[in-house]
Amino acid sequence: MNKVLFFAHLRDAVGEEFLSVDASGKTVAELKAELAAKYNLPKMDTVMTAVNEEFAANDEVIRDGDEIAFIPPVSGG
Repeated sequence: MNKVLFFAHLRDAVGEEFLSVDASGKTVAELKAELAAKYNLPKMDTVMTAVNEEFAANDEVIRDGDEIAFIPPVSGG
């Protein structure tokens, strides 16, 4: 199982701070697409992803036990 964390508007859209999902063997891009479809998440293509607290590319493969965080872009000044 994997813990998937959501921040900012993604947390609001999902309605939870995190989910427990089985993402083992999927790429980051596959997980993004799956969650975007299931929870109607906006603009997942602009979201940064961290796997085990390190930024990850869309082609990174998720392993069992990995913690994934989705972090939307931040604006402000």
